[in-house]
Amino acid sequence: MCPISNRDVEEARNYHAATKHSYWSVRLGGHFLDWANKPRPYKVYPRLPVVPLPRDVIPPAAKALEAVGTFPSIGTSILDLAGLAQLLSFCAGLTKKKVYLGDEPQHARATSCIGALYAIEIYAVCGDLPGLPAGVYHFCPADFTLRRLREGDFRGELVRATAGEASIAGAPVILVLTAIFWRNAWKYQARAYRHFYWDAGATLANLLITAVSAQLVSRVVTGFIDARVDRLLGLDSEREASLCLVPIGVNSSAPEPPEVPPIAPEIVPLSKREVDYPLIVQIRAASMLLSEEEVREWRSTFAPRPAPPSGEKCFPLTPIECERLPDRTLGEIILRRGSTRQFAQKAISFQQLSTILERSGRGIPVDFLGGPGTTLLDTYLVVNAVEDLPAGAFYFSPSKQALELLKEGTFRREAGYLCLEQRLGIEASVVVFFLADLERILERYGNRGYSAAQLEAGIMGGKIYLCAYALGLGATGTTFYDDDVTAFFSPHAAGKAVLFAVALGWPERIPGRTTLLKPGAD
Repeated sequence: MCPISNRDVEEARNYHAATKHSYWSVRLGGHFLDWANKPRPYKVYPRLPVVPLPRDVIPPAAKALEAVGTFPSIGTSILDLAGLAQLLSFCAGLTKKKVYLGDEPQHARATSCIGALYAIEIYAVCGDLPGLPAGVYHFCPADFTLRRLREGDFRGELVRATAGEASIAGAPVILVLTAIFWRNAWKYQARAYRHFYWDAGATLANLLITAVSAQLVSRVVTGFIDARVDRLLGLDSEREASLCLVPIGVNSSAPEPPEVPPIAPEIVPLSKREVDYPLIVQIRAASMLLSEEEVREWRSTFAPRPAPPSGEKCFPLTPIECERLPDRTLGEIILRRGSTRQFAQKAISFQQLSTILERSGRGIPVDFLGGPGTTLLDTYLVVNAVEDLPAGAFYFSPSKQALELLKEGTFRREAGYLCLEQRLGIEASVVVFFLADLERILERYGNRGYSAAQLEAGIMGGKIYLCAYALGLGATGTTFYDDDVTAFFSPHAAGKAVLFAVALGWPERIPGRTTLLKPGAD
């Protein structure tokens, strides 16, 4: 792969433009799904040593709405194999077996996923833990096991890859999230690169909040020398990419790593054949960091542009008081969560919407943001049915903790059209759109800033999911007509790019049978 500078931001501009949805692009694309060649949903190493994870996983007991808005800097727990099993189970484990009329049973996982294709893989790089020797492992949710790729303590290699990142150096376990290109591109073609970060974001939302419940410190690290991490995991870098590192826990010390010889363990093919999408390989290559100097520069704080002028009317958030918050636990929410397929077209309360926005917006422990109040995103909403709030288009002002009315009116039909002409946008009480000023982001971070913004949008979407289900509501992520969304919210949103959308509302039950699985079950 020929290195392309992260600072050649024309690559991100070109990728984003080439993968936009429009009214005509979805009609003239000509892509069809080759069901006989659908990729396997699990990565399988048939000849690696297997470490079974404990099956008696304890669900996270923290109250969901308390945990979702809290990321402490000090942890009190010691991570062992059982604790690692809980983290993996509630961010990527199997949670349900669904049976729809005429269909084969399908296993759902702990987080939402674009098209239920599960492109995200998780690896663990750890020192000696109670119950688990030091090594590099791959997590397989199908049989709830770890498979050992390397024996020994290689955490120091990740310290080098991150230019001495303190959270990596002090963590007993570092989880690495990767994306397998073909697994999502089979259906979504080159646009899959966006989806990798949406799906990783949803996984991270569960992972970070499960760590909070377990009283473990965690952080998302996106600044690293990609080639070092890929080599450690034995990845084919043109088919699978490292997306982020998540150090879990503190009070450990990574030793100097041993040599890292190349490995190429046998893998069961995903399908009979794979189709290459050069746009994915090219934008990934153009986003890679090649030196420790680039990594250190990556970690400095982003300075957002001044807020645009306020809307006509301002509606301060009125979250539900802490003592009146529902006491549903995080474990209960994750086990029952699922993407809502149909909404009941009933109004939610302004207090419910306020609680979702306030709790989900309390910040994310990630290396490219400067702490609470720092974000790459701008949040816009189409309100269809919210008590004590007029229907219309809104901008959410984080500094004011208020919704600003941009234009009043009934926009159900428009919301449905913007959501790629899906009824979800029409039926939902609210559709939340995350937009960003890509030019400022690319100027500050280079091409890698594009994936960072997508990742933050995915994490925010995952947090909104958890908040909605904690309140008894439903939620689903949705795709969109890119330029039409920007135009709808303009002039306020002029010059911004839409990154992700989430629809909220009361769920409508549809026929089918869902069997809840015990954590760790297959």
